[in-house]
Amino acid sequence: MYHPKTMEFDSRLKKLFDEVDNYLEDLYESAYRLNKVRPARGETSNPEADGLFDIGAVFTPGYGSELGRGYLIDLKISTPEKIEENIRQEIYKNAADKVRELLPLHFPERELTVSRDRNHYKILGDFNLGEI
Repeated sequence: MYHPKTMEFDSRLKKLFDEVDNYLEDLYESAYRLNKVRPARGETSNPEADGLFDIGAVFTPGYGSELGRGYLIDLKISTPEKIEENIRQEIYKNAADKVRELLPLHFPERELTVSRDRNHYKILGDFNLGEI
């Protein structure tokens, strides 16, 4: 069972990533064939479950990381096509830049940033839930 403040934080984060998903779909959906087992964009009520992209965040305590704890930006691309590494990195960077842009809009009361942590982008900053 999660605390209501955790559930509220996660809900706001989900809305942010739904916006990032739509942004990426607008940029790249015509560039790659969709995996045939995945519903087309807009066919489900959850952007994570359809279209070319599945993007969200996974909390990590940061063991072994120089940057410490935070939320890794988790991005999956649902295409059978090979994506060149430079294009893949461009997609990840566009996603991270959009998250960076949206964080102050979805979390104006928090100091949150996006930084590169080895092969991933990570949301770092104030995850304090206050008194619970």
